[in-house]
Amino acid sequence: MTRRRGSLGGHTHEFADLAGLLAAATPERSGDVLAGVAASSEQERVAAQTVLADLPLTTFLDELVVPYETDEVTRLIIDTHDADAFAPIASLTVGGLRDHLLSPDTDTTALAPGLTPEMVAAVSKLMRVQDLVSVARRTPVVTAFRSTLGLPGTLATRLQPNHPTDDPTGVTASIVDGLLLGCGDAVIGINPATDSPARTTDLLHLVDEVRTRYDIPTQSCVLAHVTTSIEIMERGAPVDLVFQSVAGTQAANEGFGVTLAMLGEAHEAALSLRRGTVGTHCMYFETGQGSALSADAHHGVHQQTLEARAYAVCRAFDPLLVNTVVGFIGPEYLYDGMQITRAGLEDNLCGSLLGVPMGVDVCYTNHAEADADDTDTLLTLLGVAGCSFVICVPGGDDVMLHYQSLSFHDALYARQVLGLSPAPEFAGWLEKMEMLGADGRVREPALDSAAMRALTAGVR
Repeated sequence: MTRRRGSLGGHTHEFADLAGLLAAATPERSGDVLAGVAASSEQERVAAQTVLADLPLTTFLDELVVPYETDEVTRLIIDTHDADAFAPIASLTVGGLRDHLLSPDTDTTALAPGLTPEMVAAVSKLMRVQDLVSVARRTPVVTAFRSTLGLPGTLATRLQPNHPTDDPTGVTASIVDGLLLGCGDAVIGINPATDSPARTTDLLHLVDEVRTRYDIPTQSCVLAHVTTSIEIMERGAPVDLVFQSVAGTQAANEGFGVTLAMLGEAHEAALSLRRGTVGTHCMYFETGQGSALSADAHHGVHQQTLEARAYAVCRAFDPLLVNTVVGFIGPEYLYDGMQITRAGLEDNLCGSLLGVPMGVDVCYTNHAEADADDTDTLLTLLGVAGCSFVICVPGGDDVMLHYQSLSFHDALYARQVLGLSPAPEFAGWLEKMEMLGADGRVREPALDSAAMRALTAGVR
C-alpha cells in the first residue's frame, strides 16, 4: 500500500492507497459521498487529479484496488491482460494516456486488450465532457447477430415493451408502436414481471413470432436470470441472447446470483444454438454505477471504477450488447441530471476503450433531481459520441419498472438531427416497409404504408 501526497494552495493532501486516490479524483457523485470515499472538498479533488495525472500506467498492474486472492473479477482482469497490446503505452502516465487518446492519429480501438478497467476509469477522471465525447466517437465497437451494431454513423435502439402483468396483447402493442417509429434494431428486449421459466418461454415465443412473421432482422431477449436462460435453452426455447446483470466485484456478482463460470456455461449454450445470421455475438449484459455499493460489495472502492470493472466481466464473453442503466438505481448514487450526464458519458467511453459494445439506458427515477431536459441533453451527447444503442419505451415511461427513459420519438429525433442511421440490415427492412426516406432517415409511416397495414393488422 503506497501513500501519495498532492499539494494545492499551500495545503498537502494525502491519499492512503490507489483506491483512495481514484475515489478522491472522481467528479462528485452522491453514491461516493454516502459510501464515505469521496473527496472532502474541491481542493482535494483537484489535488488528487494532479497526482493521478503523473501516475505511471504500470501502477495499475502492480497495485490492485480489489485483492487478487479473493476476487475472481480481479483475477480475470490481471490474467487476461495483453502485454503486447499494452507495450506501446507502457511508458505513459495517466495524463500521458489522456493526451495519447486525444491525438487524432491514435488508433484507440487497438488499445483495448492492453487496457485495464482501472486505467480507463483513471483517464476518464482527467477528461472534460468534450474529451469523453471525442475519444469515444473514435472508438467504435462493432458486433453482430441478425443486425450489425456499432458501425460509425449509426444509432441502434432496444425496443423495451414491458408490461406490469406480461399481458401478451399489451406487449405486442408496444412492440408494434416501437417498430412503427423505427426502433428495435439492437434488440426487442422485455423485462419480465416474473422470472419463471414458463413465462420467459412464452414471451420469447411471442417476440419470435412477431420477428419471423414480418421477417425483421433483429434479435429478441427476455431479461430473465442466466440460470433461467440455461434451463429453457435445454428445453428448446427460442433464445437469441442470454441476459445477465453484472457488477465489478465477485461479491456483487454473487449478490446477483452469478459467477464467471456460470456465464461461460450460458455463453457456450447460446453459441450452440446457432441462431445468428450475420454474426455470433449472443450475450447481453446490463450494468450501472452504484450496484456494488448498494450491495455493500465495493471493498471501499468508488462506484465509477467498479463500473468499469464490470465491463471486464462483459468483455470476457464477447457480448452483442452491454448497457449501463445510468440513472436507474436512483439519486442515492447519481443525484441529479448533471451527475447522470457525466456518468453516462464516462460509461460510454470506458466501455468503448475496453472493447465493449456500449449502450446507455438514458433514464432517471422520479425522486431524482432530473427531468426530460437532462435526458435530451445526454441522448444528444451520446449520439455525437458514437454510442452503440439506447433504450426506448412507449412514451418514455416504463409502466412496469416505474422509471423514466427515452421514448421511441426521442430516438427518431436523435437520428434525424444527427444524421444517424439504424443498423444496416434493419434499415433495409424499414425501406421495404416504406419507413425510410430517400435521404436514409427513418420517418413515421403514412397511414396507408406497408408498415402500417402489416403491423397494425398483426396486433388486432
